Amino acid sequence: MLILGIESSCDETGVALVDASGSAVPRLLGHALHSQIEMHQAYGGVVPELASRDHIRRVLPLTEAALQQAGLALDAVDLVAYTRGPGLAGALLVGAGVACAIAAALNKPTLGVHHLEGHLLSPFLSIDPPEFPFIALLVSGGHTQLMRVDGVGRYALLGETIDDAAGEAFDKSAKLLGLGYPGGPALSRLAQQGDPEAFKLPRPLLHSGDLDFSFAGLKTAVLTQAKKLGDELAARKADLAASTQAAIVEVLVKKSVAALKQSGLKRLVVAGGVGANASLREQLNAACAKRGWRVHYPELHLCTDNGAMIALAAGMRVQAGLTDRAAATGTGYAFDVRPRWPLAELSLPT
Repeated sequence: MLILGIESSCDETGVALVDASGSAVPRLLGHALHSQIEMHQAYGGVVPELASRDHIRRVLPLTEAALQQAGLALDAVDLVAYTRGPGLAGALLVGAGVACAIAAALNKPTLGVHHLEGHLLSPFLSIDPPEFPFIALLVSGGHTQLMRVDGVGRYALLGETIDDAAGEAFDKSAKLLGLGYPGGPALSRLAQQGDPEAFKLPRPLLHSGDLDFSFAGLKTAVLTQAKKLGDELAARKADLAASTQAAIVEVLVKKSVAALKQSGLKRLVVAGGVGANASLREQLNAACAKRGWRVHYPELHLCTDNGAMIALAAGMRVQAGLTDRAAATGTGYAFDVRPRWPLAELSLPT
């Protein structure tokens, strides 16, 4: 079972191939990725129309590159998977259209994959893959969620952000500090030079007693502090960045620990772009090691959006018998995309 996966939900075009034969975790054979960061930097953020046009230019050359890396021909593909949502509508349509065209040409089935399920399962491609069940901290773009994961398609939402997500807090705070795009990584780099205790910033909902998140108030506090500093901001920018990162990381770590305690589970999976943050990894590792728990991450190069996670999620769903592959074969390659698509809709009835 050779699966071609295409990711085009936002500002990365990713294509990958996995081998999902048998019952073993699908094995990555080849992947290619192009980031649009340089193109969007001039605008300070993602421009949806430009993103869509760039996906059109990149997706077929990347498909050829992934196939070449795997040493395979296109006609060896058994199933073509693509990101159906959530994401930017125009960007999603590019990947979906190309995937269905390739599948129609090969007379092979297609499968629309949930972007967040791809992130959620991506640590299974790591050197140290997790085992079910586990608690998942999903921190990707506009999403911050804690979930109990008992298997593929068996997801229980424990808590989520009620306003800004962690990734948005990083990006918006970076913009307030004039750090440009992409803001999150820039803020994290600057934070390495600063004092995380320099400014006392709020930790919203830290003691709320539930597992929900809120980061909008933190962003406002960063703005207020920046205005207070005035002309001193340039000299204290690293300290403010470090204090901002410390606030975000503390909330993520303590809520994750609380979720593990409440569930009785001893395994944590961290997925999504914010999962690449070095401070978050360091503090989660320490908190889990102290309690004898295991923590798993995707490989760093698979933390960002990529085709490997889409192909993997498709393979694991096929292995679990959660999709009727025959339904998409032959004629009728119509498709749709879901720019807003709650992950909870994928959960199997209990």
